[in-house]
Amino acid sequence: METTGFRLARRAFAALTAVALVSAFGAFGASSAAAEERFVMVSHGSDSNAWWNTVKNGMRDASEDFNVPVDYRNPPGGDTGDMVRILEQASARNYAGVITTVPNVEMIDKGLAGVKAKHIPLITINGGPKDGMKVGAMLHVGQPEYEAGKAAGERAKTAGIRNFLCVNHGADIQALWDRCKGFADALGVDYKKSTLDSGEDPTLIASKVAAWLRAHPDTQAILALGPDQAMGVLRGVKDAGRSGKIYVATFDLSPDILKAIQSGQVAFAIDQQPYLQGYLSVAAMAIAVRDKTNDPARIVAALKSDKKVAARLDKYGLKPVYTGSTVSSGPSFVTRDNLAVVQQYAGSYR
Repeated sequence: METTGFRLARRAFAALTAVALVSAFGAFGASSAAAEERFVMVSHGSDSNAWWNTVKNGMRDASEDFNVPVDYRNPPGGDTGDMVRILEQASARNYAGVITTVPNVEMIDKGLAGVKAKHIPLITINGGPKDGMKVGAMLHVGQPEYEAGKAAGERAKTAGIRNFLCVNHGADIQALWDRCKGFADALGVDYKKSTLDSGEDPTLIASKVAAWLRAHPDTQAILALGPDQAMGVLRGVKDAGRSGKIYVATFDLSPDILKAIQSGQVAFAIDQQPYLQGYLSVAAMAIAVRDKTNDPARIVAALKSDKKVAARLDKYGLKPVYTGSTVSSGPSFVTRDNLAVVQQYAGSYR
């Protein structure tokens, strides 16, 4: 069903002449109508990375709540170059709004050239807000990655950890390096010397981790940057004969990670509440188009007061932090102590 805001935008566009609009508001309204009220979300997540399913669940719920269709696009193999081409295609299709991750600022900015030239509203998700602002986003929904990594490192330091291995499954993704660096800075070690370029395949990760532990027997801890990769880390620890002797932590949740926390194999997981990245970005874009605004303060205020948004957050126990032009979705920490709170929805909504 077509909303009142979208009908008004369409009628406004039909009345426009070929004269170029000079105001940002005018360009915003024109691009919204031309796209026939459809958004696109573009992520760098590969088809094999199940973590993104929770983001997509949030996207679909917001699509339903705000009555606007949303396409999800991603490079099947997680290649950033392929993602650039997808963003270029998004511009050609004249979507009403574009939501994207920013794994590499320079490359994504290039891919967004057409989007910005057509004044298509842009929201970024995942990672910290700095890169989103660099590519011209009006709002960002995600987790400040360096700060999350540092908070995790401080937690490990309190547990007596002095050195670690960071298993980086995406060497071309800046947010992952930020996680490693934050953890390393908390411990006071060199993050580059403590990082392993692992690739995404858990089997290959297991092999590389086992080899690292045999070559570096003094390693105390391992930080994984995703749940699938963490399971590969655990297999590598076992293969190296170090089960129960390595402090393992990971970013993000899955049912297997919760089991590993319960059993003591994983000390904690950093939860960036991915559902919020999918849901709030689509909700914010719908509000921006409906209210004809690119003012982040107005958009955030509308998010905070919207009853449908509040109902979703309450249902899944999610807690975003609203600050200016950003919405922080994390970090929060999942340990044995608070495990029961997230178990019901892990892998789907948490």
